[in-house]
Amino acid sequence: MVTAEVWVLKKHFEGFPKTTDFELKKIVLPNLKDGELLLESVFLSVDPYMRPYSRRDMKEGDIMIGTQVARIVESKNPAFTVGTFVVAGSGWRTHFISDGKDLHLLPSSWPESLPKSLALGTVGMPGLTAYFGLLEVCKVKPGDTVLVNAAAGAVGSVVGQLAKIAGCKVVGCAGSDDKVAYLKKIGFDEAFNYKTVTSLDEALRNASPDGYDSFFDNVGGEFASIAINQMKKYGRIAVCGAISQYHDSVPQKGPYVQVPMIFKELRMEGFIVSRWNNRREEGLKALLKWVMEGKVKYHEQVTEGFKSMPMAFIGMLKGENLGKAIVKV
Repeated sequence: MVTAEVWVLKKHFEGFPKTTDFELKKIVLPNLKDGELLLESVFLSVDPYMRPYSRRDMKEGDIMIGTQVARIVESKNPAFTVGTFVVAGSGWRTHFISDGKDLHLLPSSWPESLPKSLALGTVGMPGLTAYFGLLEVCKVKPGDTVLVNAAAGAVGSVVGQLAKIAGCKVVGCAGSDDKVAYLKKIGFDEAFNYKTVTSLDEALRNASPDGYDSFFDNVGGEFASIAINQMKKYGRIAVCGAISQYHDSVPQKGPYVQVPMIFKELRMEGFIVSRWNNRREEGLKALLKWVMEGKVKYHEQVTEGFKSMPMAFIGMLKGENLGKAIVKV
């Protein structure tokens, strides 16, 4: 019998999440039935989507939602061998049982030299979000100027690099000077710290006086309200996230988008990456190839220990991470 540790949502978040909103529990797992597997989590992901999705999809007392890279430690399913690594969406657990239907094997071409945790980041859901959001929603083309906010995060950092591969000029913003330096290091043409500029409008205008063809928005709120006025005619806006609004108990009121959208004939589209699940392999193959060629660089913020899950999650929401936030069990 295996005892799993799990983090449950003890109390729905009110405002910013607190460590007291979570509770660590132990669950004794049953013996495997035919067709089942026992897996142990090796790396777990903490992501911004968990904040709004927890309210929408979870009840108090449920195990926190999330994704892990896990190793198969026991198998009664001939399709899966012990020692194989998979990506699973089984929540914040150290061990779990699966029938195999909800598991994704790491790509067969995955090199030993590459951290398997990248399957939760650059060569995983965040990377796919960047890939499909940029190519299918923004529909970038060579010569475009692309704006990315939260640009040093798991998604934004990949967006900028994929835009460069596509032949675009890329402007990114982030919340610290270290993050801005990182953006320059990975190839962003222009980058600035939105917390220290005297005028966001002016900073955006200085970075690209002619405006922006595409805007990949991870933040929403005031930033988006200002940026929309600097879009070029027929500009495309991909709405990926709204982290500036996730903790609001009262919805923000702000400028409205209709006037700039009409006069500039803009297209704004929200998206969730699961729309392209049928093209998952295509995206992962391209991302893995670019990482191996050095065209897409990555940075991981790794926190040690399963007991650190809530703190890693809260730190990520505060913007303490550079690149992808990961917990190593």
